[in-house]
Amino acid sequence: MSKVQVHIYDLSKGLAAQLSPLFLGKQINGIWHTGIVVRGTEYFFGGMGIEYCPPGGTILGPPDKIEDIGVTEVPEDLFYEYLVDLGPQFTPEKYNLLDHNCNNFSNEVAQFLTGNPIPSYITNLPAEVLATESIEAQVIP
Repeated sequence: MSKVQVHIYDLSKGLAAQLSPLFLGKQINGIWHTGIVVRGTEYFFGGMGIEYCPPGGTILGPPDKIEDIGVTEVPEDLFYEYLVDLGPQFTPEKYNLLDHNCNNFSNEVAQFLTGNPIPSYITNLPAEVLATESIEAQVIP
């Protein structure tokens, strides 16, 4: 069995937490990028599609948070086969900030490996932001 973790990075480096009440009228603690770590490698959906690196080795530096997702008994060769099959779904051309991004990739991989999703505060963030009033609606009657 191998431990599975999600590495969580705040792309805003704290600015979302500081400025979201002003711009959204709601507290948002980060703009999240995630990667799944299993067997000493971090997998994520990046600018080249499905990418991998040593844990914490992305251009974002060390993760802001690490959360345990569970353990996996999925054999390594089956996992690699799964990633190859998943590749056409996660190409740079198919990236969408709101509904087909790194967090959707991490969530799918976490569920494949462990049966558990990544934390919902990450996957629910786009819907939360879209449900808020815009700054224009708050300022201009």
